[in-house]
Amino acid sequence: MRVKYKTACPLNCWDSCGFEVTVENNMVVKVEGDQDHPITKGKICGRGRMLEHRANSNERVKYPLKKVDGTFQRISWEQALNEISNKLAGIKKTYGTTAVLHSHDYSNSGLLTNLDKRFFNCYGGVTELTGSICWGAGIEAQTWDFGNSYSHSPDDVFNSKNIVIWGRNVARTNMHLYANLTKAKQQGANIIVIDPMSNATAKLSNEYVSIKPGMDGLLAIGIMKEIVRLNLQDQQFIDDHTLGYSDLLNILEEKTLDELEELTDVSKDIMTKLAHIYANEPTMTYLGLGMQRYTNGGNTIRLIDALVAISGNIGIPGGGVNFANKQVGDSFDINALSLSNRRQHKRTFTMMQQAEGILLANDPPIKMVFVTCGNPVTQVPNTNRVKQAFSKVDTIVVVEQFMTDTAQMADYVLPTTTVFEEEDVYYSSMYHHYVNYGPKLVEPPGEVKSELMIWTELAKRLGFADDFAFNREQFINIGLGDLVTKGITLERLRKYDHLPLPIDHVPWSDKKFMTASGKYEFTSSQATQKGFDGRLRIDYPLESKQKNPDLLGKYPYTLLSIHPLRSNHSQHYHLIDSMQEIKVEVSKDVAEKERLQEDDLVKVFNERGELEGRVRILKEAHRNTINIDEGQWSKFGGSVNLLTPNRISDNGMGSTLFDCVVAIEKI
Repeated sequence: MRVKYKTACPLNCWDSCGFEVTVENNMVVKVEGDQDHPITKGKICGRGRMLEHRANSNERVKYPLKKVDGTFQRISWEQALNEISNKLAGIKKTYGTTAVLHSHDYSNSGLLTNLDKRFFNCYGGVTELTGSICWGAGIEAQTWDFGNSYSHSPDDVFNSKNIVIWGRNVARTNMHLYANLTKAKQQGANIIVIDPMSNATAKLSNEYVSIKPGMDGLLAIGIMKEIVRLNLQDQQFIDDHTLGYSDLLNILEEKTLDELEELTDVSKDIMTKLAHIYANEPTMTYLGLGMQRYTNGGNTIRLIDALVAISGNIGIPGGGVNFANKQVGDSFDINALSLSNRRQHKRTFTMMQQAEGILLANDPPIKMVFVTCGNPVTQVPNTNRVKQAFSKVDTIVVVEQFMTDTAQMADYVLPTTTVFEEEDVYYSSMYHHYVNYGPKLVEPPGEVKSELMIWTELAKRLGFADDFAFNREQFINIGLGDLVTKGITLERLRKYDHLPLPIDHVPWSDKKFMTASGKYEFTSSQATQKGFDGRLRIDYPLESKQKNPDLLGKYPYTLLSIHPLRSNHSQHYHLIDSMQEIKVEVSKDVAEKERLQEDDLVKVFNERGELEGRVRILKEAHRNTINIDEGQWSKFGGSVNLLTPNRISDNGMGSTLFDCVVAIEKI
C-alpha cells in the first residue's frame, strides 16, 4: 500500500523545501513538494527530487569497508568501530587529540549533524576547520559591518520599489525567490540583475548589467560616488547610526568614474542610473556567493553593504542587503548539542587550506582525518594538493553514502543513512525562517547506520558513553533549547510539519547593531581587533591584470565555477548520465579568439592543473569568461578544483575559487 508523508529536504540550499514523499513496501517511490508549506508551496527542484534516486540507488555503500592492500573489503561494524576507536585512543595517548583532523562541510542541514562536534569535543578536542568554501568571506564581512549577517523575510520583497539581484542566479539556486520576483515584477517592482553571466534571472529583470568578474566592489564605489555627488545619501542615517563615514568618503575619491568604468566594464551612465535607483527607496539587494570568492571578496561585500547603508536602505521594509540569515541557525542551541565546553585542546586549519595544514603540521602531525558531511577531495580547491595531503595521512575515515572521490582515498568507509531513513529537523540560515520536520520513513538498506549510532558506539569504546546516552528525540529537544518556551517543540513539529522561528523579519529596524559601537561600521572595530585594517579600500582579485599582469599574459581568461543546476555540489553527478561529461562554457569572444565551435574538445589549464571538456558557447556573458560547473567526480573527468587556488580571502574566512585565470586550447 502506498502512503504519503510530509517531510523536508536536507540539502544545504537557500530554499529548505517541504516535501511530500510517497512510500511503498519500505521504499521511497516519489518525492514531491508539500503544497502546504508556506514558503516553498509545493514547488521543489530537481536536486530535491533526486533524493529518491539517492536513497534507492544500487551504488550505495551498504556495509562498512576497510582498505586492505589497496582494495576495499567488507568488514563488520564491530571490527570497524573497534579498529577506529583503538586508533583514536592510540593517537590521543601518543600524539594528543589534535593529531586528528575533523574535515567537514555542510551537505546536510539536519540539526543532529552537529553531533559530530559533540563527539570530537568529548574526545578532547581535535584540529577543526574554520571559514567556509561557500560563503565564509561574506558572513565575516557583514559581521564586521552589522555585527551579524541577517536577511529580510521572503515576503518583504513585496514592499520593494526596486530589487537588485547582485551575483545570484536565483532561477538556478533559489527558485522560491525567483517565484517572488516574478510576482513582485507583476506588481510593479523594478528588477535589476548585476552579473558577469546572463542567466534566467537576468531574463526576468527590467535591466541586466554585465560586469567584469571580481570588480563588483568597484561598481559599488562608482554608484556611491554618484549618490554623494548628487546629494542623494541618507545623511540622517549616516549621522545618527554609522561609524567611519569619513573613511568611506576618502575611498570614494581615489578613483574617477572614468577609471571605474574601465575597471568594471560598466558605463558611467549605468552607475548614475543605479545611484538614483538606490536612492529611490525602498530598494532591496540580494547578494550571491560568487563575488565573495575572490582574494578581495570580503571587501567587495562590505562595499555593497556600504552602498545600501548610505542610500538609506538598512532597517526599512522592502530594503536590506540580503546575503545570509544567521538568525535562523542562531535560534538553536548548538552549544548544548556540541558540548564545546568539553573541548580541552584545539587547533584550527582553514577549510580552504586544510591540505596545507596537513602537510605542514608538525606539533603534532595529522595522523587521522575523519570526514563527515563532505567530499573534500572534490570540493576543496586545488584538488591535486588535497590528494597529496590525504595520501600522507596514516588513517582516513569517511562517513558516506556513496564511493565519492574522498571515500576512494579512505582507509575506512562507514555507510550512513539518507534523510528518509532517520528522524531530524531541518532548516537553512540562507533564505527563510521555517524549521521543517523530517520523520523516519523507511528502513536503511543493508547494514547502513545513522551517524548518531556511529558516534554513540565510538563514544562507548572511548570512555565517554554518558555523553551519548540519549536517543534521537532527546537530542532534538536538546538542540531546540529555549525554542520550546516559544512553542517550537518536537511534538508540535511532528503535528504541523513546519513552524516559523521567532526572528526579526526586517533586521536592524531599531537601528541597533551588534557591533562594538552599536552602530553600522564603515570602519570595522572587530576587524581591527582581529589584526586587520578595518577600513574599506579599493582592491582587486589577485589573479587580475591590476595585481598580476604577467600571469594574465599566460592565462588570459577568468574561470568561474558556478553551482550545477541538477546537483547539490557533487552529490548527484553519479546518478545523472547527462552530467557525466565536463562542459566548458565560454563567452562568445573567447570562442572567436580561440576559433572554437560547439562540442569542440578543449583543454583548460593553468599552473595548478588541467581539465578536458566539450565546448558550450554562452549566448551572453562578460568577455574573457569561462565557466565549468563545480562538483564533477574524477571518474567523469575531474573537478574544476584541479584549477582553482586554495588561497584565503582578505578577511581570512572565505575561499578564492573564482579568483582564477586559465588558458584554453582546442584538442
